[in-house]
Amino acid sequence: MKKLVLLMCLLSCSANVKANTVEPIELFWEDMIPKNYIAPEAQVNHDGSMAQQSLDAPVVQSLNGKLVKIPGFVVPLEGDSELTTEFLLVPYFGACIHVPPPPPNQIVYVKISEGVPISNLYDAVWVTGTLSTASWQGDLATVGYSLTGISLSPYDG
Repeated sequence: MKKLVLLMCLLSCSANVKANTVEPIELFWEDMIPKNYIAPEAQVNHDGSMAQQSLDAPVVQSLNGKLVKIPGFVVPLEGDSELTTEFLLVPYFGACIHVPPPPPNQIVYVKISEGVPISNLYDAVWVTGTLSTASWQGDLATVGYSLTGISLSPYDG
């Protein structure tokens, strides 16, 4: 009888562990723009002055607090020659380096406290973590999403 109770307990615990395992939602950049949102027409400056980032870009509030996996390119902000601890994740190479930056709902501020190695900025990566709709502002851009990073891996798509 004790063996049966122990076996039932182990099976129950095993089922709970499997039930609590959460797979991240695979997001793509178009998923981060609210449905039915129409972006205003881009303004082009022909007078030689620098174009400004369009700040009219709402975020998808239902993504707040979700465990996600997003592909993109890294624009390093903090770290050392070995590990990067803070970066912007952008949809295409060179975004935020060339002006104007993408709209805020197309940039994710990522913080990974233990740091991750970034071997080549030209390579796309997957970033997994908990997404927030909290905005962030830095010298390069205003950002619509923040992400507490868990992992970074090469993009395989």
